[in-house]
Amino acid sequence: MIDLRSTPRHRRSVTALLLVSLALAGGCKEVPGTPGASGPSGDTGIGSSGPEAPTDTAPADPSVTPSAPGTSATPPTPSTPGKPASPSTGTVPPTASGGWITIDAAAQAAATKAFFARKPKPVTGNPVKVPEFNVGCKTSHHNSDDPIVLPKLVGGSHNHTFWGNRSTDANSTAESLRASKATTCNSPDDQSAYWVPTMYQNGKVVDPTEVTVYYGSRLKDPSRTQPFPFGLRMITGNAKNQVDTPDKQGNHFWCAGIGGEIGRSADKTFPVCAKTANIVRQITFPDCWDGKHLDSPDHKAHMANGDHTGACPKSHPVPVPSVSFVISYPLSANTDGITLASGTSFSMHADFFNAWKDEALAARVRNCLDQGVKCNSAGNF
Repeated sequence: MIDLRSTPRHRRSVTALLLVSLALAGGCKEVPGTPGASGPSGDTGIGSSGPEAPTDTAPADPSVTPSAPGTSATPPTPSTPGKPASPSTGTVPPTASGGWITIDAAAQAAATKAFFARKPKPVTGNPVKVPEFNVGCKTSHHNSDDPIVLPKLVGGSHNHTFWGNRSTDANSTAESLRASKATTCNSPDDQSAYWVPTMYQNGKVVDPTEVTVYYGSRLKDPSRTQPFPFGLRMITGNAKNQVDTPDKQGNHFWCAGIGGEIGRSADKTFPVCAKTANIVRQITFPDCWDGKHLDSPDHKAHMANGDHTGACPKSHPVPVPSVSFVISYPLSANTDGITLASGTSFSMHADFFNAWKDEALAARVRNCLDQGVKCNSAGNF
């Protein structure tokens, strides 16, 4: 079992012409230097720590800010007497400027105040002392869309494998995800969309046998972690990266299970696993938010990793759950001919579009992460 708190905290890190050029390039526009992964607690049998290269600094503070501030909104009111409200999605739309999507500051401040006014559920039993909960998911569908990087550009991306919300396509918005209740994850409260580039072996699609999405904290003090705002989106990884890092420690698949790795593929980019093991890839998103934006021009600058002290940097002061995909593929001894829709194994990247039901996410964050204990997919100890 790997304790999220004890793993390294630092890992590696708009015109129609631009959209057309991205579409011709056939893939997601992503920036190198994405933070890497730290492992979940691992009681699923596939929770090994991802071998990504450490980084020395967190992403820099955004150099530009939106010109249009958000408008104010009435603070949410509790739905039940005596019970603080969960963070509200609000009715005031966010303000977009130059790729930055600005939240309503007054509404967010009210939601944050209401969240920390919640009384956590008393811990019962003897749960593992790791700030974490998860959802288990199956593949939903495939398409060549990316509603974060190439919104409304149908077929403009390389092919993606989606899980979670079944409706995800190029035209997806936070509202459309919330309206679609069908999900391939084991919590009906999670209507979020998750995706990665599709894997092929000799041109044939290889779908994951299972995906576990962990929500945790890698910060020294997880007790101030708060939920993502509704509609927050982010990416991690670099679709344009086609080669290994100089230290050979970046963006790797590995073998999980009895016997582990027993060799390498012919091109040396994939492990050969024992027949009792599967190829696994873990991808982890940063867990510090700037508190102002649902998205940024590169879909990364509004997020950051904790700094060297184990706390969020001043540029991104809000602790939010660290999302981590652990993806298990049904491949073992025969791993020749594997590619990703984005290219080599080193181009692996991931997207997250939050559409959790507010109350369900707030309860899990307050009860599990803030109290530093492990919960199951239902949010129970």
